[in-house]
Amino acid sequence: MQPHYDLIFVGAGLANGLIALRLQQTHPELSLLLIESEQQAGGNHTWSFHADDLTPEQHRWIAPLIAHSWTHYHVRFPQRTRRLNSGYFCATSQHFARVLYERFRDNLLTHTQVTAITPVSVQLEDGRMITADAVIDGRGYQPDDALLVGFQAFVGQEWQLKQPHGLTAPIIMDATVDQQQGYRFVYTLPLSATRLLIEDTHYIDNATLNAPQARQHISAYAAQQGWQLDRLMREEQGALPITLTGDHQAFWQQRPLACSGLRAGLFHPTTGYSLPLAVALADRIAASSRFSASSLQDLIRHFAHEAWQKQRFFRMLNRMLFLAGPADQRWKVMQRFYGLPDGLIARFYAGKLTLPDMARILSGKPPVPVVAALQAILTTPSRLRAIR
Repeated sequence: MQPHYDLIFVGAGLANGLIALRLQQTHPELSLLLIESEQQAGGNHTWSFHADDLTPEQHRWIAPLIAHSWTHYHVRFPQRTRRLNSGYFCATSQHFARVLYERFRDNLLTHTQVTAITPVSVQLEDGRMITADAVIDGRGYQPDDALLVGFQAFVGQEWQLKQPHGLTAPIIMDATVDQQQGYRFVYTLPLSATRLLIEDTHYIDNATLNAPQARQHISAYAAQQGWQLDRLMREEQGALPITLTGDHQAFWQQRPLACSGLRAGLFHPTTGYSLPLAVALADRIAASSRFSASSLQDLIRHFAHEAWQKQRFFRMLNRMLFLAGPADQRWKVMQRFYGLPDGLIARFYAGKLTLPDMARILSGKPPVPVVAALQAILTTPSRLRAIR
């Protein structure tokens, strides 16, 4: 007999995994199936977020997924070093995969290829057809001409050190390094007294990053900091989209079924962080009582449209970052930003800027040429396509 589920999640990554976990908590009567093409759920990622990105209730329900947390973090720029007393958290794909397996077991299929997908069915590589009331596609970022983006491209390495590193909190941006082809910084998470995740990160116009060169950068940075690298534990690479402008209606016209996460365009437009919006979408779906394909498609599309409207100011800032002035001077924009009040910075990361916040960000002497800044602000999608 052909199996049937209330919901099938294609891709057991962050967004789909969070939706499934939240539904299991709030609607335990639903039959759920997660299908992942890789050997384990969650891929090979580190997902970070700030304390104010989530509500207290959201912190509570995702607490089992948190692998590391800190009470503060640091940033470094050529003319500014700062400690910010805001909590910082991260979830790792390894821990995430363990939680999903413990919660779903036989309802989590890994190393399983999907060859065809519709709003109410999936066909597997072995020929099996599985049906559901609804299917949610969470297979990650998909390039789309309707969105014009830059990228935060990175190579990250997790190292066991020979001796303790001495850090008590993350350094989420160290932009004192050579800038090269765009805004470049090193991101460091202290995972234990002798273990570090070190990422060489670039805000660049395309998703290509020279991985061997990035690995050399990491080694050189560690030596500069006095850290003695001993054993490489893990490496991850990524290119997070940074939205400059786009046609959101056209974007959704090309999505014939419910989708989530990066595939649904749900990420912070300036940082690329996806966990806060993934948590919010999971809550929105869990609050519903209708789980048909059409109702979920409508719910997610409406949620994404709300997020798109709220992110307009961020997209304008992104155009200033990418289009106004030389690429190797982009760090000046971020250095100026980190001179602003703690509360404003927290609201920026949470995507909850107020009108006074926006005015404060734009006030004073701009860190890029005025004419170039105005041209970037006023750039339309068609003009951006032409100049890129």
